[in-house]
Amino acid sequence: MWTIFKKEFSNFYLGFTAYLATVTFVIVSVLFLWFFDNEFNVFNTGNASLSSFFFVGPWIFLFMIPALTMKLIAEEQANGTLLWLFTLPIKNNQIIWGKYLAVVSVVIFCLLSTFLFTITLQEFLMPEQELDYGTIFSGYLGLFFLGSLFAAIGLFTSSITKNQVMAYVLAVFFCFIIFYGFESLASYNLLGSMDFYVQKIGSFTHYNQFLKGIIDTRDLLYFLILIGILNQISIVNLENKK
Repeated sequence: MWTIFKKEFSNFYLGFTAYLATVTFVIVSVLFLWFFDNEFNVFNTGNASLSSFFFVGPWIFLFMIPALTMKLIAEEQANGTLLWLFTLPIKNNQIIWGKYLAVVSVVIFCLLSTFLFTITLQEFLMPEQELDYGTIFSGYLGLFFLGSLFAAIGLFTSSITKNQVMAYVLAVFFCFIIFYGFESLASYNLLGSMDFYVQKIGSFTHYNQFLKGIIDTRDLLYFLILIGILNQISIVNLENKK
């Protein structure tokens, strides 16, 4: 797993993909938070918080992370290098988890690059005001788990098709469904008492708990279990290809 991780890590960082993704993430966030005249602009909200960032961040990740994952398996299969991997003394679970952790490292890099937002907010505070660092920390933790979930979804879609574009489109679609689709369906109140459980299937409700400053083990388990299931399915898909 460590060998696969180092290979993908090098591809991301020596090939400047990670830096391009991070710059894109930061620039889009900055534009929405500080420049565009919209409801997410910090000056328009009048609140010294990163709540706008934690609302915009998932939507940027929803389109950005599938672009990072779409080639991880699909490109290997299309180029024939996946067959070469199968000849090495590496288990399928090591291949999947090595590639997955490399994407997660880019997610972490993107989030670390936005810590400057906190310093910027601190400069705009009145002398008697203080930032709620606890809520900011839990918000970052929630965004990290959500980004990690999107990475698992992207890796899964890359494992079911040779076509990178198809892998990207499927990943964006599934990320949208898991993040907002179930929440939107539950809002129509079509299923009565079942709407509550439909809402819990999606990640929107669990992510919002982090934004409230609540770190609940049930929300942590939701993300960890779902990531584990998706990666296990990717392992099975890889086994079928083998």
